[in-house]
Amino acid sequence: MMQVSDILPVILALVLGLSVVLYVVLDGFDLGIGMLFFAFHEEHERDLVMNSVAPFWDGNETWLVLGGVTLWAAFPKAFAIIMPAMYLPVVLLLLALIFRGVAFEFRWVAKPHHRPWDWAFAAGSLLAGFAQGLVLGGILEEIPVRDGQFAGHPLWWLSPFSVMCGLAVVTGYALLGVGWLLLKTRGPVHDRARELGPWLLGALLLFIGLVSVWTPLASQRIADRWFTFPNFLMLAPLPVLTALFAALCWYSLRRGGELMPFLSSIAIFLMAFLGLVVSNIPYLVPPTMTVWQAASHETSQIFLLVGEAILIPVILAYTVLTFWLFRGKLERGQGYH
Repeated sequence: MMQVSDILPVILALVLGLSVVLYVVLDGFDLGIGMLFFAFHEEHERDLVMNSVAPFWDGNETWLVLGGVTLWAAFPKAFAIIMPAMYLPVVLLLLALIFRGVAFEFRWVAKPHHRPWDWAFAAGSLLAGFAQGLVLGGILEEIPVRDGQFAGHPLWWLSPFSVMCGLAVVTGYALLGVGWLLLKTRGPVHDRARELGPWLLGALLLFIGLVSVWTPLASQRIADRWFTFPNFLMLAPLPVLTALFAALCWYSLRRGGELMPFLSSIAIFLMAFLGLVVSNIPYLVPPTMTVWQAASHETSQIFLLVGEAILIPVILAYTVLTFWLFRGKLERGQGYH
């Protein structure tokens, strides 16, 4: 019979997963438009691109904070390993997000001398996405652990695999950005985004294919998870659905769809996330620490859950309200500053 101490870490792991998914989807598209910023050459086009996410970007980052707090408070032993292992990419991520956030405000105040803030916005978005990929790649490559502590050197995370994951995340976020711009804009910005979409989709599928081949070749544990019977049959729907959503995204991009490219690119991200979870469950620090081994004291978990049971509906409510209030397409010259 399962005990409360067995169930609480699972619930908190689901909360952590929810935070990660919502952060990737919501902040992914606004990081993506920052990466695409210099693909738009006219000043009014860049204004429109930036304005399309101005009401949303800071609220989207709330999920990153919630995920970090959940990892720290619910799974302190995993946090104590992951953070020392990832200090440099995490610091790079935070600095990039700060520069990017400041650019939202200073770019408008600094006009017509705003060129440095254009670069801060674009470079901050690119570096934030790339750093997230480095962290993902480092965790997938299995952090070296000895006696419950990180046992590697400060640059151990810098490998061909983690760099490839960084490029994959950047590409995926840029595709989400394309989907967002198709939803929110008209005219030259809309047309340029549609031109970029198929190229980004093709590059993302290439990276997903590389990760799907690379991880089972590098890890016997992951190979056994995917390619032994009956796991192979049970997990086959994931790559099949990924291919179907990719085909839907490509078709809707070519046929002039506005909502479907965004929804199908989100679905591709969700399938990739599920694939990574399936590859590593029940580990938080693969393959050395499970969610139960990493969990904090039962009292701390209950305290955290009560707080998150109040907080998460509030965050969801204001997120939905913001997207509803600022629905519809932006026209040239419209903005929130």
